[in-house]
Amino acid sequence: MKKTLLAEFTAREGAQDEVARLIGDYAVKVREEEGNLAFDVYTKEAAPRAFWIFEVYRDEDAFQAHLNAPYGGPLNAALVPLIEEDASVLTFLNPLAVR
Repeated sequence: MKKTLLAEFTAREGAQDEVARLIGDYAVKVREEEGNLAFDVYTKEAAPRAFWIFEVYRDEDAFQAHLNAPYGGPLNAALVPLIEEDASVLTFLNPLAVR
């Protein structure tokens, strides 16, 4: 079963460009992961400092491989002083079965 999530955080005032640069560089690496199916970065139109990242992994194993990638920790450490939250807020999503 695919692993799908939404990661959200808000850049501090004046840090939006640096956060965008960091996330853009990170996105390139994540999209190269064998089990990554989507890593789409958005900002909220009405609040451009609000970042939303939609992520889809092939399965739980692919998601765990993503979590263990060597570039994730350094990114998160770099983001901590640049975002309002203590860390990204993660929301795990399940598909709705529609007819």
